[in-house]
Amino acid sequence: MTDTADFLTATRTFYDTIAEDYADHFRGRHVDKPLERAVLGAYAELVGPGGLVADLGCGPGVVTAHLAELGLSVSGLDLSESMLTIARRDHPGLRFEQGSMLDLPLAGDSLAGVVSWYSSIHTPVGELPSLFAELHRVLVPGGHLLLAFQVGDVPRHLAEPWGHPVALDFHRRRPEHMVELLSDAGFRLHSSTVREPDEALAESVPQAFLLARKQG
Repeated sequence: MTDTADFLTATRTFYDTIAEDYADHFRGRHVDKPLERAVLGAYAELVGPGGLVADLGCGPGVVTAHLAELGLSVSGLDLSESMLTIARRDHPGLRFEQGSMLDLPLAGDSLAGVVSWYSSIHTPVGELPSLFAELHRVLVPGGHLLLAFQVGDVPRHLAEPWGHPVALDFHRRRPEHMVELLSDAGFRLHSSTVREPDEALAESVPQAFLLARKQG
């Protein structure tokens, strides 16, 4: 089995196992903070109405639904069928499909926007150039990417969440390194936003939000 298949399988198994507990714990929390709402709102304005947007690694579909409320024509994609079951149940008016961000079931130049909201955090650093190349491929020239992730150098290894017998690495990144990789893939940075940890949410590291545009 290849390294890529290994981490994809580990990620799928992890989220299939914890899906209901994850959805209950994080329900609405991705869009209940002012800065996050502002970033998502700015992204929606940049993309504009009418263009197709994919929320990649959508999980239970909370951000997908929020983007739809902001007027975007958005669908969700996730590795985990258990997560997708919840997304379809909670947001029956939206489309959710199973798939990998590294091999999108989409034609080139087909999307006005791509969102990766804390969904690249399980991708090993060596796979990031391939990931960003794939996101670049499916965006139209001038299309917008929104990338959210935790800031840092040391991964967090999470074992037995909610008592389930699974474990997964959560990779933290440096914004300047991510910007460099995005530039190498053909993106131009629009904005970089970093906020400090929210102690009320038991966050231990800053959170980063990058907006970038496909050149060409």
